[in-house]
Amino acid sequence: YLQIGSVTMGIGGSIIDQDFIESYLGMRVESVDEVEILRRMDEHVYNEDEYQKALAWVKEYCKEGFDKNPDFVKASDEQKVQTWEFLAKMAVIIEDLYQGNPDLPEGCEEEAVGHNAICGGFQGQRQWTDWKPNCDFPEAILNTSFDWNGAREPFILATENDVLNGLGMLFMNLLTNRAQMFADVRTYWSGSAVKRATGYDLEGKAKEADGFIHLINSGACCLDACGEVKDENGNGIMKEWYDITEEDIKTIMGATEWCAADNGYFRGGGFSSRFLTRAEMPATMIRLNLVRGLGPVLQIAEGWTVNLPDEVSDKIWKRTDYTWPCTWFAPRTDGVEGSPFKTAYEVMNNWGANHGAISYGHIGADLITMCSMLRIPVCMHNVPTEKIFRPAAWNAFGMDKEGADYRACANFGPFYKK
Repeated sequence: YLQIGSVTMGIGGSIIDQDFIESYLGMRVESVDEVEILRRMDEHVYNEDEYQKALAWVKEYCKEGFDKNPDFVKASDEQKVQTWEFLAKMAVIIEDLYQGNPDLPEGCEEEAVGHNAICGGFQGQRQWTDWKPNCDFPEAILNTSFDWNGAREPFILATENDVLNGLGMLFMNLLTNRAQMFADVRTYWSGSAVKRATGYDLEGKAKEADGFIHLINSGACCLDACGEVKDENGNGIMKEWYDITEEDIKTIMGATEWCAADNGYFRGGGFSSRFLTRAEMPATMIRLNLVRGLGPVLQIAEGWTVNLPDEVSDKIWKRTDYTWPCTWFAPRTDGVEGSPFKTAYEVMNNWGANHGAISYGHIGADLITMCSMLRIPVCMHNVPTEKIFRPAAWNAFGMDKEGADYRACANFGPFYKK
């Protein structure tokens, strides 16, 4: 895990526990100060041809959206051009930090090696974003299944250096070969609240869950999540990265616009990706939490993205930041009193943080099996019993399957601990 920066605004998810990462995942942590990006810009520690290729692609495919900033803080057109140049260079440099680059200028042999990172995070707020363009564009494009070089495996780059969300994204990326969403678990909207605010009666999956959860963040979500790529039956889909075509890339970029960052809280500027997920897709949302005295636990909520009428989406979307990518999510619920899955409200109320990692598909069963291998107990899930597979040894730890999971994981201990 490569952390670029450090703890973001005091959030617990970005306080890295290196012992957990080594003992449970067999990984190491490397740290790079954000100033390294500025040094590489100033000292030209990047490949000029790669940067020019990235910038040309940005100019062709990244369409600017609206700028909501008042005139007294609005950037000029010239400043916006400079910001795009900065962001393209930033994305190239972060890729180099992850995987190295043999084509760096002579004398940059150390930087050419890279950090061999399979996931990472960027601090951003507040010291960087108060001064320099935010990392929304680099985060979004690195998390996506393609860039200026075409289809390629997504890099996993967590907003606000939320290592726990980044690792959740990594789990699901490795299980599915797909790009992963990073989103705030922002707001619960009940059916009655939607009716009161918009006049619309919920239907389908959202009605079954008595509402939905608004998944939204500052524009760093993978662009695949727009749901505009279709399968052979016309259903929205997020493809495995190696199946992404040039036509898919054009479709996704056509569905995405880049709005000027809100200079009220991103004083350094930048651009946020903006799209609306207009497809009902199966999805799995997870959160990895660390609890003192207990260790890691995982939460899993399978469900579906919700396709609301545009006029309804607009009214609700404008209650938060209208310049950010927007996905409505309805978890599979059971209606059982006292259950964390009674309605969508209980799912959000039981969630461990205001961030979630979201994958295409219902992959909760795979996650449960993987977690048993890593000795990470699953504290909350809505996966059908018949789909769950844990090692036979778990049967010796009691008839309550979730309680047995805790006891077995504690008994066998972290998989990689020496």
